[in-house]
This record gives sequence, C-alpha cells and structure tokens, in this order.
Amino acid sequence: MDWSHLPTLLIGAALVVLLIYATTLYNQLVNIKHAVSRAWANIDVLLRQRHDELPKLVEACRQYMQYEQSTLEQVISARNAVSQARDQADLRRLGQAETALRSGLGQLFALAEGYPELQASASFQHLQQRISGLESGIADRRELYNAAVNINNVRIEQFPDVLIARLFSFRSAELLQFSEAEKADVDLRQLFS
Repeated sequence: MDWSHLPTLLIGAALVVLLIYATTLYNQLVNIKHAVSRAWANIDVLLRQRHDELPKLVEACRQYMQYEQSTLEQVISARNAVSQARDQADLRRLGQAETALRSGLGQLFALAEGYPELQASASFQHLQQRISGLESGIADRRELYNAAVNINNVRIEQFPDVLIARLFSFRSAELLQFSEAEKADVDLRQLFS
C-alpha cells in the first residue's frame, strides 16, 4: 500500500471541508441580511398605512378643534418628517421623527377628550382605533426588526463569521430606536391649562 499520497488526500479533504464550512457560513449570513431587510419591509408597510390615515384623522379633528391648530400642524409636520426619513432609510432621523409624531398623536388624542362631539364621531373613533392598531403593529415589528439587526450585527463580528463577512462586505445594520420621551405619559394638566 502506497502511503505517499495520504498527505495530499488529507489536505484535499481538509480544503473541501473548509470550503463547505465557508459556504455554509456565507449562506447563513445572506439569510440573516435578508431577514433584516424583510423585517424593515414589514415596518415600512405599517408606516405607509399610518401615513395615509393621518390626514384623515387631522381632517376629522379639524372640523371640531378650531383652537388646536398648532397640535394638528405638529402632527402633520411630524408625519412629513417620518415620511422623508423613511424614504431616505435614515433610521436615526426616523426614530426622532417617530418620537415627535407619537408625542403629537398623544397630545391630539388627549385634547380630543375635551371635545365630546369629536369623541362621538364614528369617523374619529374608527381612525383613532386604526391608528392605535397601526402603532401597536409598528412597535411589534420594530421589536422584530431590532432582533434581526442584533443577530446580523453579532454574527458579522463573531469569529469565524467575521472573515466571511469582511471578505464579502457584509455590513452592520442600524437599530430603530425611539427616544425616551415617547415612553413618558402625556401631561394632561399642561394641555388643558
């Protein structure tokens, strides 16, 4: 038996195993990258739906709230900022604009409490429920998006994945974060004073 070819066979087998392993890592990184894109697309759908509903809500409120124009304008301005940031895929600006929009919506809904005719309007009630549902959906999807981003960012920094990630220019993704102001309660006394 000729053992002289054994080192060559072992090196060849090791290279095949290494190639299969590298291919598997690459495919996993591609799947993770596309999971981030898919999670963002899910958020984007809800942002667009809410974007389309907000003018209807403002118009329904405008009919009853003649003295609250600044709040209505704040909501529309924030809506436009969200749209611009979304279109440019600027997650930092989107987070800031979302915070402003959510604050404006909180103020709008709080102010609406002082208008019984508005509260009784079927159109307002429907839009309020629709937008609240979209807000919940955005929060849920944001959580899924941030989880996908975290998985992506960790994987492309871990060894040996980092070797494949750098070789094929995989990039880290940015988390979608809203400021702490969004979590604060609306000060109803300030709104009605």
